[in-house]
Amino acid sequence: MSQFFMHKKVDLVNEAIEGILLSTSWHNLSRLDLGDEIRVVVRSDWDKSKVALISGGGSGHEPAHAGFVGKGMLTAAVCGDIFASPSVDAVLSAIINVTGDAGCLLIVKNYTGDRLNFGLAAEKAKKLGYKVELVMVQDDIALPDNPQPRGIAGTVLVHKIAGYAAEQGKPLSAVKALAQQTIEATSSIGLAFGTCHIPGEKRDDRVREGHSELGMGIHGEPGVVTLDTQNSRKISSIMTDKLAQMLPDGKQSLLLINNLGGFSQLELALLTREVLQSPLAARITHLIGPATLVSALDMKGFSLSLLALEPHFLEALSAPVQVMGWVPMYDFAPVSLQTATAPLSELEVTPSQDKAVAEVVKRITQTLIELESDLNALDAKVGDGDTGSTFAAGAKKIQRGLREHQLPLAELSVLLALVGEQLSTVMGGSSGVLMSILFTAAGQRVDEGYELPEALMYGLERMKHYGGAQPGHRTMIDALEPALWALVAGQTMQDAADAAKKGADATAQMSSAKAGRSAYLNQQSLHGVKDPGAFAVEQVFAALAKP
Repeated sequence: MSQFFMHKKVDLVNEAIEGILLSTSWHNLSRLDLGDEIRVVVRSDWDKSKVALISGGGSGHEPAHAGFVGKGMLTAAVCGDIFASPSVDAVLSAIINVTGDAGCLLIVKNYTGDRLNFGLAAEKAKKLGYKVELVMVQDDIALPDNPQPRGIAGTVLVHKIAGYAAEQGKPLSAVKALAQQTIEATSSIGLAFGTCHIPGEKRDDRVREGHSELGMGIHGEPGVVTLDTQNSRKISSIMTDKLAQMLPDGKQSLLLINNLGGFSQLELALLTREVLQSPLAARITHLIGPATLVSALDMKGFSLSLLALEPHFLEALSAPVQVMGWVPMYDFAPVSLQTATAPLSELEVTPSQDKAVAEVVKRITQTLIELESDLNALDAKVGDGDTGSTFAAGAKKIQRGLREHQLPLAELSVLLALVGEQLSTVMGGSSGVLMSILFTAAGQRVDEGYELPEALMYGLERMKHYGGAQPGHRTMIDALEPALWALVAGQTMQDAADAAKKGADATAQMSSAKAGRSAYLNQQSLHGVKDPGAFAVEQVFAALAKP
């Protein structure tokens, strides 16, 4: 069964709606008091003098649809069960409770259940004497041969533009015409790495690891094709190419970037960059998002909606609203770089060659680069899962200098100082600073005439002094210090590798950590897991000990 934050599944939607009502800063929402089965969120400040806008559908797409109820957008939202259309009675209840002489417009996403329930409710309302019109949003272009395109994230653009017209006091015919014009000008396409978790149901794992599904529906319905990639650049290129084909010649556009629920802010930022680096960007003048507007519970995916612009669209989209779910439109402007002054290095570096030193540098850096995934996986158990990436970033920087013959390999003191300087720049968090302290101090010692093992041990002492960790604290020091002592004592590299492994193994049996991210974890979480930094030291010395 899927994990889901809730008390009882049967109460989930009703209790979530209550949470929405409690969290609006305008205090302008109410729910029709018609029992638990009729879930209609309405504007509490509505006076029926203008055209009412009603939308809705299954729950699980939050903030759609209740999050768009308020001045300037919807008058009412009719909420069904998770991914299930609301009943005819629920829709009819919304109509008769918010519709005045000006009439109402139903904005419906093109799904069979919504078409039938909203459609029948409209016919019943007309029979009762209400002026009711209906528009069907069908912006999904992922399935080109589908005679009934689905309504997805572009629906909120219809809410906003039609909502503006209604707020201005336009007649029902004009509001409907503008809504229909918006529908015809909107194209959307989505993609997901996996389906969503429906409360109480088993997850559908049809999308294999490392793959993605183009056109997956907002209820987890199969899309048009499975792509054997999750590469941001490839995916963005495919999707923007398809959207560009839908844009009429000579038209500028607005782009809406929608999170389907499971994309992190970091991924959304990258997505925005990739889309706005594509050829389509030349025809984009305005943006909305990235934001969660029409979600699919926790689906790890996103959708892009393109609106072919008309001047009156921009006026409607820029108008202020009093709703929870809307995010402001803004002008698209390319990234600009500000002139800056970089810190000056005090090092005077002249590239030089030394085959033996080059081999050591190559072994160390290559080992850390190859360990990236293993170290991240290990760190995910006892830290924040980035140790491998942090060490690999530093290793790649040094290896690039080696490959491009930019390192002072014949001047060991300068090489150590340069490594210390570069690691502090490319390695994030505390690791980069600690490594920089070690190598910088070691370089100073070599410059004073000390042998390399003694110099590295001095660097370690400086690192311990500033970092606060000591042997037994369950850090890389538990492997690094015994290995360096072996070298100081004149033992072989294999002896040093053995000492590093013994120290790293010991960290897996330590009941607690007194430094680093592991210090926040309990004994149960740490037991049996090597410290990632200590494991990295172990593997580096093992590589150096090879013939």
